[in-house]
Amino acid sequence: MATRKVSAFYDAGLAPSGINVAQYGLLRRIAHAKAMSLTELGAASGLDRSTVGRNVRVLERMKLVAFTRGKDQREAVVALTAAGTAVLAAATPLWEACQKQMEERLGPEKLEVMRQILDAF
Repeated sequence: MATRKVSAFYDAGLAPSGINVAQYGLLRRIAHAKAMSLTELGAASGLDRSTVGRNVRVLERMKLVAFTRGKDQREAVVALTAAGTAVLAAATPLWEACQKQMEERLGPEKLEVMRQILDAF
């Protein structure tokens, strides 16, 4: 229930950008790496490859990412498109505002407890 509430909070904050918090996280990871395989993206996201693949296909249909071939021609590599870069740039201040609101709502003590709980996993 906690993750649903937190996700809903961030989804509402990111709504003007047209993406949700899960999509934002994937776009940030892809942007940081410039391009990465679905296997690498899954490992970085803590998700299995098939889940990442489904989520990235949605981003591809939205024209926010595109697939190319990596050094190993058998592996698909995903990178942001110009539209993906623009959406990420528009979404980042929205995400930062959500972060600030979350920090203000929880306060430093509860925020630290939350970090400790997450670190335990």
